[in-house]
Amino acid sequence: MRISGGVARGVPLVVPKGDAVRPATDGLRQAVFSSLAARVPGARFADLFAGSGAYGLEALSRGATGGEWVEQNPRAAGCLRRNLVTVCKSLGRDERGLTVHEMDALGWQPEAGAEPDLVFIDPPYSLITEVAPKLFAQLAVTLAANADPLVVFELPGELRLAPQGWTCVRRLGGKGAHQPTACFFRREQSGAERPG
Repeated sequence: MRISGGVARGVPLVVPKGDAVRPATDGLRQAVFSSLAARVPGARFADLFAGSGAYGLEALSRGATGGEWVEQNPRAAGCLRRNLVTVCKSLGRDERGLTVHEMDALGWQPEAGAEPDLVFIDPPYSLITEVAPKLFAQLAVTLAANADPLVVFELPGELRLAPQGWTCVRRLGGKGAHQPTACFFRREQSGAERPG
């Protein structure tokens, strides 16, 4: 698994052995970031259920200024920290403005004044129906100060999410059952309020 674009393109990422994480495929990440395009440079991000940290590290490689990773599994968090050091070295930057939290994503709160513009969520597929409503309710509060946050949620092709107060504006990836897809969610707003 490697960073698929940006300054750190090609940098390999380590993942824990076994089934501790299910890394986002290079192809799906590439499709996600091609769609995000101009939203990434200068953005702050949060990578929840981060695993090896691939989504956030990809954002960093493509010009995000800072962000936070949240991963509860200690082995995965250890790999994430190693990956962060490697990517920062490739980018020629230090780790200021970048934080790894070893905790449950449902307990995470962004640092005051540093609310993310982009939130990547890639939970174990078996937990999605249980955690998704709680996560979106939490994000509605924690991202309230952000004019137009975007949530990228990875889920299997057969699953549909309709979180209250959020709209899926795009879906990328495979169409078959168990094929990974990424849904882009924006907060529901009236047409007059939605930024261009």
